[in-house]
Amino acid sequence: METTAALAEPAPPHPGHFHPQGKAPSKFTLDILRKAAASLPFSDKRDFEEQSRGLIAPMEELQIPADSGGVAWDMKRFQFLNEKDEFDSIHPSLLRQSKLNNNYGLYEVIPGIYQVRGFDLSDITFVRGKTGWIVFDPLISAEPVRAAWKLFQKHVGKDLPVSAVIYSHTHADHWGGVRAIVDEADVQSGKVPVIAPIDFMQFTISENVYAGNAMNRRLFYQYGLLLPASPYGYVGQGLGQGTSSGAVGLIAPTRYVSAPIEEIDVDGVKMIFQNTPNTEAPREMNTYIPEMKALWMAENVVASLHNIYTLRGAPVRDPLNWSKYIGESLYRFGLEAEVMFASHHWPRWGNTRIQEVLRQQRDLYANMNNQVLHYANQGVTINQVHNVYELPKSLQQAWHCRGYHGSPEHNARGVIQRYLGFWDCNPATLVPLSPADSAPLYVEMMGGAEKILARGRQLHDEGQYLLASEILNKLVQAQPNNADAKGLLADVFEQLGYQQENPGLRNSFLAGAYELRTGIPQGETASTTSPDVIRAMSTELFLNFLAIRMDGRKAEGMRFTINLITPDNGEKFIIELENETLTNIAGFEAKNADLTLTINRSDLVQTMMGAKTLETQIAEGTAKVEGDVSILKKLAATMVDFDPRFEIMPGTKLTATAMTHTDAYEAVPEKIIPE
Repeated sequence: METTAALAEPAPPHPGHFHPQGKAPSKFTLDILRKAAASLPFSDKRDFEEQSRGLIAPMEELQIPADSGGVAWDMKRFQFLNEKDEFDSIHPSLLRQSKLNNNYGLYEVIPGIYQVRGFDLSDITFVRGKTGWIVFDPLISAEPVRAAWKLFQKHVGKDLPVSAVIYSHTHADHWGGVRAIVDEADVQSGKVPVIAPIDFMQFTISENVYAGNAMNRRLFYQYGLLLPASPYGYVGQGLGQGTSSGAVGLIAPTRYVSAPIEEIDVDGVKMIFQNTPNTEAPREMNTYIPEMKALWMAENVVASLHNIYTLRGAPVRDPLNWSKYIGESLYRFGLEAEVMFASHHWPRWGNTRIQEVLRQQRDLYANMNNQVLHYANQGVTINQVHNVYELPKSLQQAWHCRGYHGSPEHNARGVIQRYLGFWDCNPATLVPLSPADSAPLYVEMMGGAEKILARGRQLHDEGQYLLASEILNKLVQAQPNNADAKGLLADVFEQLGYQQENPGLRNSFLAGAYELRTGIPQGETASTTSPDVIRAMSTELFLNFLAIRMDGRKAEGMRFTINLITPDNGEKFIIELENETLTNIAGFEAKNADLTLTINRSDLVQTMMGAKTLETQIAEGTAKVEGDVSILKKLAATMVDFDPRFEIMPGTKLTATAMTHTDAYEAVPEKIIPE
């Protein structure tokens, strides 16, 4: 084993890097990126032709202000992508995708169908109806939607109103800006229908609530929330350049598509809706407009391999089901469609091109399902499959099948997780020690920190970054305050990040490097969880989440029963605390409850939102109690407010006064989870 002194000195900081400790790409990283560039079909320019087709007017303002101050959407920070044809710190395929996602303006899809692209992670679409404009998927927040509507009206809209809104699926980047284009009174009166797939509200609210704090924290990695836009940092999100941070709202649908195939006249336009549950989202639907031969594929078909397993965390998706719905779309609509468009990226024109894309996307998800399980049935485990499975070479050469959102690596592991779970069937991993508990033994057996650092530096200098991360991670887990270990692991993560084609993988490695070097910036977090979303949460969902917030250790020995009655909507619940567990059941009332709480659901919302405590509502008379009211204080004492900045990498939890190199970064808000 070589000693530290015999090894090359650490690379100096790179002067062009955004971080004082950031490094340039190594010769090994440069070689990987050169080989990738040589292996990919850069001569295929069809995406650039389709991306630019139909441009009516670019958006002149690169920044869209937020109503609350600051910037809701910023395309200015991505202009560096257009300054060079290549960057030595960005995978050439990812750079190509990010350049494509720099489209920013109003486009004609065909006469009667228009899109504004580049104003958010998703696109907003306008379809001409008999009396006005039918809007598909109004982005994440109101300010970009308002700007898109203004641009659209200036050039095309002719001052016609919005006559209907369609939410294609449950993710927030497809409904959050709705209040910018429609008045809720018009929706409630029936003047403007809002159409969505069946169970839309249930899954919109529930999918990300129970583990929402953990998902929001993991977004820091998948979406690179701390990384500035830079050749050495954030370069886009694959589906789009990023997520807006304006005002998020939600208006509940008034018409649900419940049948597998359902035809609806929407403001004089015949639309055929295809429900595709449990594909890209728990509830999603494609739409075909036969008179225009226009096929809307929502987010089921985009210019990327999508997520089977999403790094932020979510229930693993069903790739076989996904593939079969694409196949149904192909044979039901795709054999005659002349244009295909979606809620991300750009349209495809011509039936030949549409069939090509649909067939390849169908096979993309089916192959991943079938071949990963083929390997699993031969003993390949969740910890091996990402190094074994590869997409067919024919699909690797199709740009829209490459991993700009999902990656073959993490999706392959997701397929096994879906069918077989996390265990690799080795008894040694069945009840593993926590990393912080096992790491000290590894460090001891490897000869201590100095030997690990020496070998880690050697592996780094040889370009063996994955091996280096294996041993350095053990050292950091064992010694969270070892600055040399954290610094070297950050250098390793950085090189791995530069090498990634997939934005989520790149962002995760670079975010890990950032936090190892800087710590987690502290400060206030401005929640963007809107009142609309909280109001839409069912009482049962709220009670379920209270049970998750409760620290059972604080409830040891407690036992009580509460009746909750909400007269204005006729609900009633039994809430019981026993065995350090809080449970509820709807539709029942206990005869001998310790406490009966009666409050209108409309008033309970104030407590759900944190605007008023139950004690205040009792004092005001809006809530009535019978029995032992002290139970409420006892229950409240067991509740925990989750830390939105919990530690991921050891030794990165800093106080506000201990922060270094974070002055340039504002506090990052809690995010509405987009996809």
